[in-house]
Amino acid sequence: MNIAIVASSNGNQRHRIMSVARELGREHHVTIYSRRDDAEGKPRTRVAPGVTLEHIDVGPACDLSADDVVPYLNDVGAHLKKRWRQDRPDIIHAHSWTSGLAAVAGAKGLDVPVTQTFHTVDIAHQKLERALGRRANAVIAGSGDEESALIRLGVPRHNIAIVPYGIDTERFQRRGAVATKGSRKRLLHVGPLSTERGAHTIVRALQGLGDVELVIAGGPDPEELENDQDAQRLRDLAEQLGVADRVTLLGQVKRTSVPKLMRSADAVVSVPREAVTGIVALEAMACGVPVIASAVGAHLDSIVDGVTGLLVPPDQPARTARLARELLWDPTLRTALGYAGADRARSRYSWERVSQELVRVYEAACA
Repeated sequence: MNIAIVASSNGNQRHRIMSVARELGREHHVTIYSRRDDAEGKPRTRVAPGVTLEHIDVGPACDLSADDVVPYLNDVGAHLKKRWRQDRPDIIHAHSWTSGLAAVAGAKGLDVPVTQTFHTVDIAHQKLERALGRRANAVIAGSGDEESALIRLGVPRHNIAIVPYGIDTERFQRRGAVATKGSRKRLLHVGPLSTERGAHTIVRALQGLGDVELVIAGGPDPEELENDQDAQRLRDLAEQLGVADRVTLLGQVKRTSVPKLMRSADAVVSVPREAVTGIVALEAMACGVPVIASAVGAHLDSIVDGVTGLLVPPDQPARTARLARELLWDPTLRTALGYAGADRARSRYSWERVSQELVRVYEAACA
């Protein structure tokens, strides 16, 4: 298949799109179209076998919010239409509502099916997303929770396909280097430091966990931690609760270092109020590390409670502490959850599996 992907320049989204494109490129031809967000780089770059990245020179060469991109969407659509008349794709996959508007404009008159991924429902642009969802040949949701949100939005249920967000099961696996640690049992939080992402819940839970340390990887670069408001709030909370000596803030950690950090933990705790992708829990599962996760969003699909991990409502430090206590002092439970979680992550969420499911959606849309 000749697959055209239209995407924004969002960092996390770009990483996932590039990862699945590399897998698709093993058997298909993939071109990723993205508005240029920096002044460097070639207009067209082969980023992997079968995968080409094309920059669209429209608007300022810098990061723009979705609303700031809107004035340039007609020009992006016109560029796509011209390119696709030269090199007609078999299928178009748009990521985000702005990319969807540009893709629909570019595909006009070409009789090429368009598939759409929103990643998250944008409350401020529901009417546009509803229209795009009804116009698309298929809308791809990352989880059952996202599917429900799309149905509430007004997207026909029969038009929605669930394809989960994938992870790199080669990098995140049971075997590999392990970060150094002391004698204390270790809980790990990976992700932003804001209240809604759950780090504060875990700090509060630490009160009831005796000699257990909490390592927090995320937020700004390490040298900027001192001036970061979220980091300061976490430090203040840890001081108030008397657990500051057991909380370590690492700041932003290189992606290549995350697997060995996860393998050093006795459990990874990921308890955000929303989990659109649930990637942190999946990566920990793939490393064979037991997971305590909030019972929201994508976690409800990836984690079978008591089998591949443990679920807890968000913002519940006492219940989180109770689950952590049961887990940390029960090596048999930790081992069972670790093996079951790794097997589920590898079999269900690898980039290979995700790309295969996407191709089935593409083929159905073409049919």
